[in-house]
Amino acid sequence: MAVVGLETMLLDLVHPTAIVSPDAFIGRGVKIGPFCTVGPDVILEDGVELVSHVVVDGKTRIGAGAKLFPFCTVGLAPQDLKYKGEPTETVIGPRTVIREHCSIHRGTVTGTGITRIGADCLLMAVVHVAHDCEVGDNVIMSNNVVLGGHVVVGDRAIIGGAAALLQFVRVGQGAMVGGVSGVGADVIPYGFVFGPRARLCGLNIIGLRRRGLDKAQLHKLRAAYKFLFAGPGVFSERAAQARLDYEGDPFVADMLDFIAAPSRHGLITTLARATGEDEG
Repeated sequence: MAVVGLETMLLDLVHPTAIVSPDAFIGRGVKIGPFCTVGPDVILEDGVELVSHVVVDGKTRIGAGAKLFPFCTVGLAPQDLKYKGEPTETVIGPRTVIREHCSIHRGTVTGTGITRIGADCLLMAVVHVAHDCEVGDNVIMSNNVVLGGHVVVGDRAIIGGAAALLQFVRVGQGAMVGGVSGVGADVIPYGFVFGPRARLCGLNIIGLRRRGLDKAQLHKLRAAYKFLFAGPGVFSERAAQARLDYEGDPFVADMLDFIAAPSRHGLITTLARATGEDEG
């Protein structure tokens, strides 16, 4: 093992049943519990804890202070028939907590080549993060959430239990996906979607309040939201008008920039999904 500090100090923190490659890089204070497996291209930064029965393989970096619970697998080959063993990567941010039975697969050369999860995230039990996903900071994913390949989840988003997100879907920052929702298109920043075929139900008001928005800011964002998704005329024209009417508001700007960005699936609106034109 490549060791930061004295090897004798490290060995006290590695259970004798763990299998750790001598080529793995192990930081200070790393704890590796019973029956864990750590591959040769793995980097465990300072203070990482693998509780027990954790498998970390491939070209994988786990950030300082992250904690992985039993039966997690991180950095294994993706479930993609096109994958031929290329040296793609997995990156887990600092202080992220990954609970029991989660699976996080490495990227592919047909995608970005990296599956990335940000800092201070919580992945509850049995979450699956497929190849080439990009998850921001402070994201919470409840039990049994499934992310298809290439999904992008913005900072502070919350994904409810047993939600399933189609490949290439984007979830904007601060958004919330209700439990047992099928998400087949993009979720606007600060939006709340719910349903078997998820539809836009409103804004994630609780999340916005937790971020410190006051009544005036919430009122302005609500007004912009209602204009965009319930106003008269063509959606693209309303988006252009909102850019003028709410110039200088960072939350409305986040929403409009997200809407303007390229998308594989379009937006979820108050109907099952948008066409980019009039919802009615």
